[in-house]
Amino acid sequence: MKNFVLIGAAGYIAPRHMKAIKDTHHHLSVALDKSDSVGILDSYFPSAAFFTEFELFERHVSKLQRKGGEHKIHYVSICSPNYLHDSHVRFALRNQADAICEKPLVLNPWNVEALAESEKQSGQRIYTILQLRLHPEIQKLKQQIEQNTSNKIIDIDLCYITSRGAWYNYSWKGDVRKSGGIATNIGIHFFDMLSWLFGKTLQNTVHLLEPTSTAGLLELEKARVRWFLSTDASTLPQEVIAKGARTYRSLKFDGKEIEFSDHFADLHTLSYQHILSGQGFGIQDAQQSVETVYQVRQATPKGLVGDYHPFCKKLCSTQEVF
Repeated sequence: MKNFVLIGAAGYIAPRHMKAIKDTHHHLSVALDKSDSVGILDSYFPSAAFFTEFELFERHVSKLQRKGGEHKIHYVSICSPNYLHDSHVRFALRNQADAICEKPLVLNPWNVEALAESEKQSGQRIYTILQLRLHPEIQKLKQQIEQNTSNKIIDIDLCYITSRGAWYNYSWKGDVRKSGGIATNIGIHFFDMLSWLFGKTLQNTVHLLEPTSTAGLLELEKARVRWFLSTDASTLPQEVIAKGARTYRSLKFDGKEIEFSDHFADLHTLSYQHILSGQGFGIQDAQQSVETVYQVRQATPKGLVGDYHPFCKKLCSTQEVF
């Protein structure tokens, strides 16, 4: 049995990590969050030590590592706000534990190289959660692409709308300096999936870049991807709104819809199984998607010019289309 520490226990994604630790038959020893709204711990690890102050948490983890043996911490799972990931990964390495970090591993490409050096010096490992690579339907799609010898460039339309209330923009997630913006916060797994499927980025064009919606054209070695990401409920298709749904996910492959809405609840557990068996995704796996979302964040949007995603019209209906 391995002992885990969890940083960011009150966050949205933390329960998936708790479930993954429990489902793989390991133990959560310590949890940290500045918020004490962590009753979810009782459903998974009611005996876990809990701290709201980093200094006291750090002292406790250091004490456990000095004791060693059955007390030793093997992994630090990181579910904190995006801008803190780099620091919390380094905390894991300093305490002779491997890091399991939620997306994005870091916000800036140059931080990837710095972490790689820290990993090498520490002798520990840094893993990141890239769960869409483990999705059964996405893996089938990758096999089809690899078996295709026609060298045809594939046309992809990706749309992901996950409605968020006013709170989102007032939280750290709405602060681009802390979250990296919605391309980073809700889109980085999709950008990783696309690069894993279709290869290196050749051109990254941004058509729309707003606080709640962004869109562009990503040209990869094997595909041209029109993409649209939004937290704005008004961008949902009418048929989705009519059903009372708040989320819309669509991936079209040469005009054919690829259904991958199922299995999401189990992907973190599968990710942990891979990590614990030594097959987890590391720093280099995360690099291209970090570079992609950084480029989006720094881009000057072109508006409705060229080959843009059709959903852009919902927000830019008054602009001229060329």
